[in-house]
Amino acid sequence: MQYRTDRISGNKLSALGFGCMRFPGNITGFDMKKTEAMIMRAINGGVNYFDTAWIYPGSEEALGSILEKNRVRDKVYIATKMPLVFVKSPSDFDRYFNESLKRLRTNYIDYYLMHMISDLDQWVKLKNWGIEQWIAGKKQAGSIKQIGFSYHGSQTEFMKVIDDYNWEMCMIQYNYSDENYQAGVAGLKKAALKMPVMIMEPMLGGKLASGLPKAAEAIYKRANPDLTPAGWALNWIWNQPEPAVLLSGMSDMAQVEENLRLAELAQPGMHGDLEIDVYRRVLEVINRACKIICTGCNYCMPCPKGVNIPGCFSSFNTMCTQGYVNGIKHFAMSTGMLSERSASPSLCVKCGICEPLCPQKLPIVKLLKMVERRMEPFWIKGIGACARAYMGRKRGKKKVKSKS
Repeated sequence: MQYRTDRISGNKLSALGFGCMRFPGNITGFDMKKTEAMIMRAINGGVNYFDTAWIYPGSEEALGSILEKNRVRDKVYIATKMPLVFVKSPSDFDRYFNESLKRLRTNYIDYYLMHMISDLDQWVKLKNWGIEQWIAGKKQAGSIKQIGFSYHGSQTEFMKVIDDYNWEMCMIQYNYSDENYQAGVAGLKKAALKMPVMIMEPMLGGKLASGLPKAAEAIYKRANPDLTPAGWALNWIWNQPEPAVLLSGMSDMAQVEENLRLAELAQPGMHGDLEIDVYRRVLEVINRACKIICTGCNYCMPCPKGVNIPGCFSSFNTMCTQGYVNGIKHFAMSTGMLSERSASPSLCVKCGICEPLCPQKLPIVKLLKMVERRMEPFWIKGIGACARAYMGRKRGKKKVKSKS
């Protein structure tokens, strides 16, 4: 197992982390026998970072019971997350945190994340509720070792969030087909100067492992018949020095074994010109199915009305290449359906400020309208409105005044 050092704590973190959202299941929930075998094999293979969350049904309980049963809590680092989508008031901070401790059968969390931060306003609202003082108290008591956040928003907002607080880690989505999606490579490089960065969705929910076009699979096979598409996707992350931990949501023992073999050899800078060219050709195959040739450079951002332009286009392309359901999931994250401030294409007022800034000279205004028609019909708009209402985050809701 290769390890990377968390420069803040000095922790030696396994390059491969275990994402605990996709444990194997049966008709009653998780198959605990299989899950325990996988977790213990991973630990014995050198994995020491386990990522779960309050909102992953049964995940915290399963992980906690297995670690306690095998007496290995002190051999691993646990990361879990506060479910911001359910937090309604400052009193909820302790409620959800204490429940995570109980489920995990521990009295401290190594890496505690604010789950699904999507913009600076969301974080400012938490600050106005006293989250900084709450974090300081937990750290002083030793129940939180390091504080961080997981991110689902635009690159522009990501830069603001990491500059606004003394974060000690963060988690972003990053893979070779989404290099400029959300925080992107620019966000990764900036954040890594300050804190360890954990990578989620390195295989885009498995799409880069089993959902590739046949022509892309053939390119990989010709280049290295012994390396699976999943292996290529993971190695792309490990080739870079900035990621601290790559999280893989393993769901069977074969995946654990493959990932352990890969992580044993993976090192920054291991790729040469041959491998780089392979990724380039695979991306060309993937991108041929895309309808909007947007590179995600973010030159068009920020939009004065808050539209996440690259996110909207990336979602549309995801729909074209991976199906409507996956595209809508991508769209929901990119346009802030679960946050206080929308980033929907429907906010576009056709000012045109973005178009002269686009290196690809895309007709952005026209394309945003196309995305809105295809991906935000009335029923999707209704779902978004209901979600914001349910969580008390309707657009235009009066912000809580700062106590400072």
